[in-house]
Amino acid sequence: MGHEISLNPVTAAPAEQPILVPLVVISPVKNEAEYIRLTLDSMVAQTYRPIEWVIVDDGSKDETREIVKEYTDAYPFIRLILREDQGSRQLGGGVVRAFNYGKDRILNQDYAYIAKLDGDMSFGPWYLQKMFEKFGENPRLACVSGRVYRQENGCFIEEFHQVEQVAGQFKLYRRTAFEEIGGFVPMLAWDGIDIHACHMKGWDTHTFLDADAWLWHHRIMGSSDRSIYVGRLRWGRGNWTMGYHPLYAIAAGVNRMSEKPVFIGGMLMIVGYFWSAIKRVPRYENLAFRRWLRKRQMQRLRRFLLGKGM
Repeated sequence: MGHEISLNPVTAAPAEQPILVPLVVISPVKNEAEYIRLTLDSMVAQTYRPIEWVIVDDGSKDETREIVKEYTDAYPFIRLILREDQGSRQLGGGVVRAFNYGKDRILNQDYAYIAKLDGDMSFGPWYLQKMFEKFGENPRLACVSGRVYRQENGCFIEEFHQVEQVAGQFKLYRRTAFEEIGGFVPMLAWDGIDIHACHMKGWDTHTFLDADAWLWHHRIMGSSDRSIYVGRLRWGRGNWTMGYHPLYAIAAGVNRMSEKPVFIGGMLMIVGYFWSAIKRVPRYENLAFRRWLRKRQMQRLRRFLLGKGM
């Protein structure tokens, strides 16, 4: 379970002379007017700045485009790409397709790192600097992020992730690793499949705790455009499509029962998994991946039952 901290969001004026790093950031956004200015302000304040930030507006109906345009006029490294409205965005796959739309339109091809960033995040000015320090320490590090928190009752509550489960809201990849796993799979649970694919190929992934490198998420993880309850059902369906072992799916749901909505959220994850099994929802077609994942999950369950942790 995530822990509670008494931090205040780190803010700073834009760096006077930011260091340019060979990083391209891609942000698929849709109707993010409520929060996207916070994300924009966080990025332009970085001590390490990407050479290109591609923001793909995926058919917004609010003021998202107008807000981003203010920043593209002031900061040339930010680019706004308008994508024709695809209708209701397909969960999981729709985000990846919008990401790929932006990736296909990168201007500076000399990048060595690539990131997917959501439009509802805040982070302090040293965030990218800290991430690149981690890359420098470990040449086999494929993907990295800081810990994710949400504000609740005046404090910040961590959104629980296992140490190797990099936050989907801001996935920062070494390009060679990203290309080796074939990028993101355009389906539900894409942000779990990619991490396990890295491990299959011998790469490391890591989310770490640092007071200068934490992410402030302005929405509850696993919520949806309708409600958090629908989001938890979707989460369970994602576990099914990824190829979770049934016992591990139950354990994952139980592990989330202490989070809001208490008990019911974790139970809905379990229901979503088994309902998807009954309905024979299509699963990730890579059988070698699914076999590897189940073997690893059962090894973790055995470790847990022996008191050695997950």
